[in-house]
Amino acid sequence: MRTLLTRTAIIAYGVLSMAFGNPSGLSAQETSSGKQGFDQATESDVTLCQGYWQTEQEAREQLKRFARTYDNAEQWQRRADKIRTQILRGMRLDPLPRRTPLNATISNKRSYEGYTVESVAFESRPGFLVYGSLYRPIDGPDLQAGILCPHGHARGPRGGRLRPDHQQRCATLARMGATVLSYDMVGFGDSEFLGWSHDHPQVMALQTWSSIRAIDFLESLGNVDSERLAVTGASGGGTQSFLLTAIDERIDVSVPVVMVSAHFFGGCDCESGKPIHKTPSLETNNVEIAACCAPRPTLLVSVGGDWTKNTPDVEYPYLRKVYRLFDKESLVENQHFPDEDHGYELPKRQAMYPFLVKHLKLDAKGVIDPTSGRFDESANTIETIETMRVFASAEQLPKGALKPGSKITF
Repeated sequence: MRTLLTRTAIIAYGVLSMAFGNPSGLSAQETSSGKQGFDQATESDVTLCQGYWQTEQEAREQLKRFARTYDNAEQWQRRADKIRTQILRGMRLDPLPRRTPLNATISNKRSYEGYTVESVAFESRPGFLVYGSLYRPIDGPDLQAGILCPHGHARGPRGGRLRPDHQQRCATLARMGATVLSYDMVGFGDSEFLGWSHDHPQVMALQTWSSIRAIDFLESLGNVDSERLAVTGASGGGTQSFLLTAIDERIDVSVPVVMVSAHFFGGCDCESGKPIHKTPSLETNNVEIAACCAPRPTLLVSVGGDWTKNTPDVEYPYLRKVYRLFDKESLVENQHFPDEDHGYELPKRQAMYPFLVKHLKLDAKGVIDPTSGRFDESANTIETIETMRVFASAEQLPKGALKPGSKITF
């Protein structure tokens, strides 16, 4: 079974660096300032690429520069390994933390048409709880695909995983035979309800590590196929999707929605608040991070109403170039909606469903209209906030739960 990028792999990468020279393929001028390496870089050397970090034209030129650093799959893979290492180091997750017990709880099972929903909590680090909803098919296959559904930054009482559109995609995927985990970002949903803030200084590391442990949770259920794991999310959930896919090879299929952009790096600290894009030793961007999925299947969903407006002409061709190196160009796709705005509304879900049906071998019978090809969400039940709560109050939290805002030891 494939495993997460580990300290052993990072050390092995260092050996490859010595054997093959400059693994990033950057020119001497581009790397000369980084000879001391990331860990020795001073505070002034660290650059955070946040928001609209560069113009659209600068982004195009940057991708052209990156494309000149490799000519074959082996050279790209060495660059991708360096990108993965930089992500982990930038988040201070290198070496990777020890896998501590999840101490998971699954409760309050609700049954609907073709699927069930349960309340879930698990510890990604001792005392730090991740809250979510677990969607499972009724009369599903003995071995089921597993899908992670991180959410974006939509606020309000029905923000995050509580949003109706978020519930729709989770329920529909479960009705097609998948086990689906929808989980809160730090300071959203139940996490916010129980006192945590999204402004936590470790938010990026916490969310990324929690996504890694979310895969562990799915695999711990016993009936989830470790060879059919996927992640899909929009906006900030799209960032979580391509970051997780880049650093954890267990993800087989990735569908980041309205987020992969060459000129926009994410406007929140949970997306770009750590030096994962530009250090003295390597410069990269979210397009290359998304390309680290290669040669696994990935679908970019983009729209005309946000920073993914150029995807058909800029970001998608770059990923196709990378996949072409593996002779797997057919495994990367783009569905573009020029008249749509930012979000994971029905048209984008209709683009995602067939991609996951195909690559996860889901059963769409009874969900898809064979005449129109549309996926029917009308059988889904939209739950209330009160129904979706994992714990009704802080008094119900398990013993040992950390106080909101606590610093987490990795």
